Amino acid sequence: MTEQAPTRILLADDHALVRRGVRLILDGEPDLTVVAEAADGAEALEQAREHRPDLAILDIAMPRLTGLQAARELSRTLPGTRILILTMYDNEQFFFEALAAGASGYVLKSVADQDLVEACHATMRGEPFLYPGAVNALIHNYLDLAREGRTLPAKAITDREEEILKLVAEGNTSQQIADLLVISPKTVERHRANLLAKLGLKDRLELTRYAIRVGLIEP
Repeated sequence: MTEQAPTRILLADDHALVRRGVRLILDGEPDLTVVAEAADGAEALEQAREHRPDLAILDIAMPRLTGLQAARELSRTLPGTRILILTMYDNEQFFFEALAAGASGYVLKSVADQDLVEACHATMRGEPFLYPGAVNALIHNYLDLAREGRTLPAKAITDREEEILKLVAEGNTSQQIADLLVISPKTVERHRANLLAKLGLKDRLELTRYAIRVGLIEP
């Protein structure tokens, strides 16, 4: 029988020490191998396009693009790449957004040494991987919706506005944002004005505070 090639993994986290620790866990498995690393969401997309990994493991809180933003783009442009979210946030909203962004699983960093390898194997078998707290959240959410006849609330802002918000909060100029997203500075300014109006905020400082509050950037 031909031996199956190991699963090729892209690992994205903005902390080098975290990447090193996670890589040790993954490379210790004979059927898993890390072929590329990235320190932010935009670099993760570049590395994914170059290496075409079988699996991308993405942190949520990264510069330039978050793991959720990168996951949405990966799902759209490289649908053959499976996605796992690895995060410190035990947060229901992030969990549901991760599923909506195309992730097959959600693993907490605090238990990565126990869960990550199992999550990789499950994802590559085409099975979802959810940590126990996420399963409870999913069940409670479903029961609440069924009982009250509600649907999940729509996001206040679009995916593009979220990208702009994050980059503004990180201190980028309109020209820098335009260059990164390949749009015009005028389009950036229009999105920024829409954000201020939608969120009822006055200036960049309030946008930054909002971005921290919703987990787009770390304080």
